[in-house]
Amino acid sequence: MVRPSGLLTRQEEPVPLKSICVTLSIREFVAGVAATLNYENEEKFPLETFFVFPMDEDSAVYSFEAMVDGKTIKAELKDKKKAHIIYESAISHRHQAFLLEEDKCSRDVFCCNVGNLQPGSKVALTLKYVQELPLEADGALRYVLPAVLNPRYRCSGSPEDSCLDLKTPIVPLDDLPYAFSMTATVSSQHGIETIQSNCPLSPIEYLGDKKTSAQISLADGHKFDRDVELLIYYREVHTPSVAVELGNPKNNPDGLMKDPSAMVCFYPNIPEVEPSAICGEFVFLMDCSGSMQCPISKQDKSQLRIEAAKETLILLLKSLPVNCYFNIYAFGSSFEAFFPNSVKYTQDTMEEALRRVKLMRADLGGTEILTPLQVIYREPSTPGHPLQLFVFTDGEVTDTFSIIKEVRNHRLRHRCFSFGIGEGASTSLIKGIARVGGGTSEFITGKDRMQAKALRALKHALQPAVEDVSVNWDLPRGLSAKTLSPEQTVLYKGQRLIVYAQLTGTMPPEEGTGEVCLNYTLQGKSCENKVTFSLQPKLDDNFTIHRLAAKAFLQSMDIGFGETPAKTKKDVLKVSIDCGVISSHTAFIAINKDVNKPVQGPLACRDIPRPVLLCAAAPMPQCKRVGSARIFGCRHGSQPPPNIFQAMKLPVQDITPQELKDLDAGSWGFDLPTRAPPVFGETYLVQLISLQNADGSWDLDEDLARILGISLKDLWSALPVKDADSSSWATVLAVVWLHAKAKHQKCEWELLEKKARTWINSNAASIKKKLVKAAIAFTKSSVDPAVFGI
Repeated sequence: MVRPSGLLTRQEEPVPLKSICVTLSIREFVAGVAATLNYENEEKFPLETFFVFPMDEDSAVYSFEAMVDGKTIKAELKDKKKAHIIYESAISHRHQAFLLEEDKCSRDVFCCNVGNLQPGSKVALTLKYVQELPLEADGALRYVLPAVLNPRYRCSGSPEDSCLDLKTPIVPLDDLPYAFSMTATVSSQHGIETIQSNCPLSPIEYLGDKKTSAQISLADGHKFDRDVELLIYYREVHTPSVAVELGNPKNNPDGLMKDPSAMVCFYPNIPEVEPSAICGEFVFLMDCSGSMQCPISKQDKSQLRIEAAKETLILLLKSLPVNCYFNIYAFGSSFEAFFPNSVKYTQDTMEEALRRVKLMRADLGGTEILTPLQVIYREPSTPGHPLQLFVFTDGEVTDTFSIIKEVRNHRLRHRCFSFGIGEGASTSLIKGIARVGGGTSEFITGKDRMQAKALRALKHALQPAVEDVSVNWDLPRGLSAKTLSPEQTVLYKGQRLIVYAQLTGTMPPEEGTGEVCLNYTLQGKSCENKVTFSLQPKLDDNFTIHRLAAKAFLQSMDIGFGETPAKTKKDVLKVSIDCGVISSHTAFIAINKDVNKPVQGPLACRDIPRPVLLCAAAPMPQCKRVGSARIFGCRHGSQPPPNIFQAMKLPVQDITPQELKDLDAGSWGFDLPTRAPPVFGETYLVQLISLQNADGSWDLDEDLARILGISLKDLWSALPVKDADSSSWATVLAVVWLHAKAKHQKCEWELLEKKARTWINSNAASIKKKLVKAAIAFTKSSVDPAVFGI
């Protein structure tokens, strides 16, 4: 089914959308957003409309209002069932009414009924929300304004009254008829290093001597044809901090809003330690539905999702530790397991898995994750090998809450790492399963490489568990802290930890301070991070910290309209209504009480197109291989949809033979081969990695010689130690190649390279120095021998 975007009628015909205006304010790592969609009824008939708005699942929506013909109608947050009764009553009496609620299938989709728009009437719908910005591995803060809404696969048993059932016309991303604008203010006391975007920006205006703030706007003429992404780099980002916000006791004599709230930001300095002897069981659940044939993004040369997925699996397979257990599941409408049960990681099992990965196609139909998940959880545990689950999907499902519940039910026996592939992936699904499964979530969009993010998650999975995590407060007498965030049980190196708390009691004088301490245990050693802070709360008219605290509480307690236990629902309703933050059990409702005369005439409707990656909206053309190229044809003799070739770009070639020859000619002392790689879509890096053995070594053979661009005879002749194991020479050469030719992708191969160096130390320690020196001289490279520990 298609999830639409825009102000839609019950008859599935959208109202003409004139413009979208977004105002964004980012302070440190918190974003405040006001998004206004301007529509006009240019027809002669009144309209009943339906509005669907996507956003990040971490967003705390706290305000919804409609301006109709110059009059502002502000909505109230009420119990969802009561809000529906009020709305239906108003509509039946032909009065204007507005209803906003979370979709029943997903937290990252919001649905709004707008009733009885009169002919010639103009309406501006404004949604306000706040959210924490996620921290990327390179220190960037990422803000994403979602635009692309791809089709979502309907599973049996999904709610029938979901807005995901609506179908709207689609057009190529470049042909959207409405205007879009976004202005943003970014501020940080530490100063701004730089700001990047996947969309053209007007010249950025920096303010202050230390560039502590900046004004940003999209370039003129931008259309809402892709997710808008901002990457913000501050001069200093890993600084622990505590912010205390004043409460609102006058309007909220009871509840969370009454007292001050604190937001604590930790950057735990978790030391680097060697992985434990317990290797683990690694299960990779890979989406092979038809939508995986789409490109990751609209940008030129964007890799196809399925090709990036295959490369990622190859890297993961080669990076697994010796003696672990593993399995791979490909899923769509059905699913296929590579092995009946998880198998021990050996040369034979790795080669079989590698063979099947190279045969994977995006040909398994729709997206049904729940069934293979249930099968994985039913499998008996491998003694001494804790389960680590990696889920890769474009997230186009409708049974989000059922999937999250399934992962939550098995959270004590595994960790779940999730990856959202491409624009339009469900943030509710991807973040939800990682949050309840004690893992991490990543999104792959724009120029992101899935390979790098997957390997970062594998490093987390291989690290020893951080245990006994607790947060303790040291406050003046008469003041106490009640933690509102869910209990933290997992910490990973390089990650940020945010904790919310309600401060109750008597606040001290102006000079009063408090201390909060994060405690944890790593391999039997106790660690702590302390932060001292001022106890003078600051006023914020939007009550940002209170609302983010409420959102953190709701995410941990509210698990969906039909899934939240009855005993928890009461607390969810109270916090949601007290703080004005929407939940699955509440809805915003507004009635235009200024209009005394009921709206007259029959209701009519009109269409407005929505943005979508084209190949996700139409059947994919079949393809066949001719030589090293693919020829696309259409089923049943039909013509391909417009711009289908734009949507189906070939994979990026990171290191092609010609590029190596042009950029590094002579650095190896020999000409490189000019023929194309034998496997379509594979780079020289992927081919080299594919040749690595399960124990970390390489064989000295024709395949390795071809990639190195050196004849096998010359490789044998250059062997520096007589009667030495040829695999030792081959492995040293391969490691030198990685450092010389693929240094910019080190984050993708460093685990398998470490495994290779471990093998060298175990099998060629006495001659390692001689092998390394000879390899560097023979290839005429500038690799530092220190990378081998020399």
